[in-house]
Amino acid sequence: MKILIVDDSTAMRKIIIRTLRQAGFSGHEVVEAADGAEGLEKARSESPDLVLSDWNMPNMSGIEFLKAVRADGNQVVFGMITTEGRPEQRAEASVNGAQFLLAKPFTADDLERVIGDHMD
Repeated sequence: MKILIVDDSTAMRKIIIRTLRQAGFSGHEVVEAADGAEGLEKARSESPDLVLSDWNMPNMSGIEFLKAVRADGNQVVFGMITTEGRPEQRAEASVNGAQFLLAKPFTADDLERVIGDHMD
């Protein structure tokens, strides 16, 4: 499985990678992007099986990134990992094709559960 992690914080990308390993996803290829625009390029060129994206990023937000991925016809499993967890944001993410929204902070168990629920 190829996992694309999109977050403007290098530290947060590293935390997500470490948490993926703790959740049992250590043998998978990980591709990183620093914002939604770079994420969209990587989604097109790398053909990931799973995208984990922040919501608030410069250049292109996570929700704009999600909309662009879906506009390309790409049905990759897409999850938002963000501090944004209000019901209206969860609804916006869902309506635009996100399979899940995981609020920060999160645990390895949380990550394992949401990925497992959507990657079977």
